Amino acid sequence: MTNRDTSAHPATTGSATEPILVLGLRKGEVLGLTWELVNLDAAELYVGEQVQRVGRELLRREVKTETSEAPLSLPEICVAALKLRREQQETDRSRAGGAWVSTGLVFTTRHGTALEPRNFSRSFDRCITKARVPRITVHGTRKTCGSLLAALDVHPRVAMQILRHSKIAVTMEIYTEVPSAATREALRKLGQWLDS
Repeated sequence: MTNRDTSAHPATTGSATEPILVLGLRKGEVLGLTWELVNLDAAELYVGEQVQRVGRELLRREVKTETSEAPLSLPEICVAALKLRREQQETDRSRAGGAWVSTGLVFTTRHGTALEPRNFSRSFDRCITKARVPRITVHGTRKTCGSLLAALDVHPRVAMQILRHSKIAVTMEIYTEVPSAATREALRKLGQWLDS
């Protein structure tokens, strides 16, 4: 992969926020998401690849777990965010002209290349600050997603599938730590932020 431009602009990070929060995608999974594995008409996606920094290289690696082979249903808020991302990417492609690199990735730089995970995290931090919610890391959103699913009385086995945990014990750890009043407040703030 090229290292020409690996920074995330706010529109890219903003469009990634919904799938991260709602589906509990890992940072590498959201950065490795490809249009080939997203079906907006059927409102589903498959998690097939991840982007990781290994030494001096950004690598795309296949996700090889049983749970990654099942599609994830996309709530309407995610479908809308991904449609917006597709439009943003088409604008970026048009502006980049011959400098555009076709990677098939959903979340890319302005030139089509993979996003640097650290730059994505920094951009995510800025989005969190702007939203005026308590600081949370991209990885921390997985636990938040699990907590919100528990607060919504989603069955632990279903939450396990959404979060792609390999063992129910991992999911149950999240479910046993959920303070319902705090979760309701988080849902209220999340809803307000997503509506703005």
